[in-house]
Amino acid sequence: MDFLRSLSLFGQKASAERVQELIEIIEEQADLDAQFDVSDGDHIDRLISCLYMALPLFKRGASNSKFLNYLNKHIIPVFDKIPEERKLDLLKNLAEFSPYATPQDSRQLLPAVVQLLKKYVPRRRTGEEMNFTYVECLLYTFHHLAYKTPNATNSLCGYKIVTGQPSDRLGEDFSDYYKDFMERLSTLEDLSRATSKKLTQGITEHNKAMAAAKTEEAKDIVKTQKQNAATGLRTCNNILAMTQPLHSKSPSFIGDQKINLSWKKAAKPSGPPTAASSGGKRIAGDANGSSTNTNKRGRAAGGMQNQLVNKALEGLSRGGGRTGGSSRAWGGQRGRGRGRGRGTGRGYR
Repeated sequence: MDFLRSLSLFGQKASAERVQELIEIIEEQADLDAQFDVSDGDHIDRLISCLYMALPLFKRGASNSKFLNYLNKHIIPVFDKIPEERKLDLLKNLAEFSPYATPQDSRQLLPAVVQLLKKYVPRRRTGEEMNFTYVECLLYTFHHLAYKTPNATNSLCGYKIVTGQPSDRLGEDFSDYYKDFMERLSTLEDLSRATSKKLTQGITEHNKAMAAAKTEEAKDIVKTQKQNAATGLRTCNNILAMTQPLHSKSPSFIGDQKINLSWKKAAKPSGPPTAASSGGKRIAGDANGSSTNTNKRGRAAGGMQNQLVNKALEGLSRGGGRTGGSSRAWGGQRGRGRGRGRGTGRGYR
């Protein structure tokens, strides 16, 4: 794909038709016309790799309808059965795809996203760990899909958004849905604030530990712990920023890029054009970090980073006093993983 995109025929100035041709190549490799078998790990790995490869092309205007429909029809209904080490990759891709969904695709996908969000956000605090990274992905997806089709949330969340269309369903009573959704948002906010407070305290402790570290190895360990805590803090801050506008009966949905997902680097001020940005042979990697070695970096780098975050934050969502890390709370995965480019670490999530 990098070679094809390096050609002027498919480069940055290529027509929408040419870009769509590249998407069709990726769709064929993803085997989207095949019946999905949740036990086929190779197919899941190939699908995830293709999702990462396709994202930069969606940003250039190619249609992501076929991928979204496949996720909606085949992946989300059996999400519980997806191997734990692959769930986060799928949710990250879903989140980054959502800004480029059409209104029609958004309306079709939104009910499944709401149900999945409710699965990971309890109505009341239970003492169990919350997977904050999953929730960040799903909230981000919810906002972008709802922005495209706001009145679809009336029958899903009990909102009262008026567009003048029959699909507003304003004459029906969805008050129980609204109460349920508000309680889940409040629980999520309480857990996120409590976890943010502990993470902030943990960063202060890491600063002290860094000053006391005597060897380079000790300093590297503390530096990693501090970076992981900072990533967790960004996750909680993003969640709070996305829940705040949802409390109104007529909420405002986020449809722009002002939320910078926690696993993505902050955008840097634009500088002199590089070979990648000026249409040279190297194509800039997508937001997930893909480049020439898309399979390895796209599928492993983000997961390994989350593995470390998870181990650094264990027990925080349950109210524990430690600043160590739970893989379940922060999207971490256990198990060795299968397939090329998976990564070698234990506790991958």
